[in-house]
Amino acid sequence: MLTRRDAALRLDIPLEMASRHGIPSRISEEDLAAIEATPPAWLLQSRANRTGKKPVWVALVCTVCGFTEQARPKKWWPEFTYLSCDDHYDYNLPDPAPGLSRTEIPGVGSRFIGIVDA
Repeated sequence: MLTRRDAALRLDIPLEMASRHGIPSRISEEDLAAIEATPPAWLLQSRANRTGKKPVWVALVCTVCGFTEQARPKKWWPEFTYLSCDDHYDYNLPDPAPGLSRTEIPGVGSRFIGIVDA
């Protein structure tokens, strides 16, 4: 059984859309495969409306330990140089290049700090 979130990831739709269109909180692989094989009209319309400018889901990967999480990107996220779990220390990351300063942005995903070297 898959969770609704897992189904939304596989269908590449927001979690809210999965809920709104009746994807149950738990769905079998077979039922999800049936939706993927013959997408309902709302899913076809959603895919047709995509501009491709902003992904629905992104993979956040810790530079230090490799922990991975799928998250919905936020408009306020800049281009990150590195991502780090919030329990790692600064010295675990490479130093910024000469002439660049480092900014830390907490609250990325469920446990990441975004690092921007500019």
